[in-house]
Amino acid sequence: MIGVVIPAHNEENHIAACLTSVLFAATHPALTGHPVSVVVVLDNCSDQTKQIVSAHGVSGIEVSFQNVGKAIATGADHMLAAGAKWLAFTDADTVVPHDWLARQVEFKADAVCGTVEVDSWNSHGELVRSKYMELYQFIENHRHIHGANLGLSAEAYRNAGGCQHLTAHEDVHLVADLKRVGAHIVWTATNPVVTSARKDYKCRGGFGEYLVNLGVSLGLSALAPQDSVGVSL
Repeated sequence: MIGVVIPAHNEENHIAACLTSVLFAATHPALTGHPVSVVVVLDNCSDQTKQIVSAHGVSGIEVSFQNVGKAIATGADHMLAAGAKWLAFTDADTVVPHDWLARQVEFKADAVCGTVEVDSWNSHGELVRSKYMELYQFIENHRHIHGANLGLSAEAYRNAGGCQHLTAHEDVHLVADLKRVGAHIVWTATNPVVTSARKDYKCRGGFGEYLVNLGVSLGLSALAPQDSVGVSL
């Protein structure tokens, strides 16, 4: 079984598109014989995220951690207890391609680190887009780490000690722990996900803040986030 874990904090504007894409990826013909289960960890949600998740027929776990690492660990533990042999992680403001899970599994690696593309640069502008494209490597054997595009075997997850209960950079620490235990990691640009470039990001130290800081480094003004306690990278 493949278990997909999605942490979410007040993601009513994005979760529907995310779940639609994940559920479609679960139907890929290459996954025949690999049942897929999806869980959304609803961390301190006060909007309609829970109702939207339920309407998609997806399981939700309600918690009040305000901690992305702990939310992910909770979802992973739920999937492991259900018998998952492969864990895939993405974010609630991210859309995955149809072959997202199929590509992860076919590598037959301990872990697969994928790339991300940005949904729209409208809120950041051409200068930020150009700088991002200059710095980012859309190539095989890149070394980018994104919680929005990460998969690993249940065995590797356990050997690495699971996901640390961190409010930021939990994905970086998980990959570091995988390296520490000698896991075989594939770094691929063949299954990119599309994630939000919104300035009202939900997680300090995450992708959204990185883009805002990129703009600041170029002399552009930043928009402070409305809510910085969430769990979406």
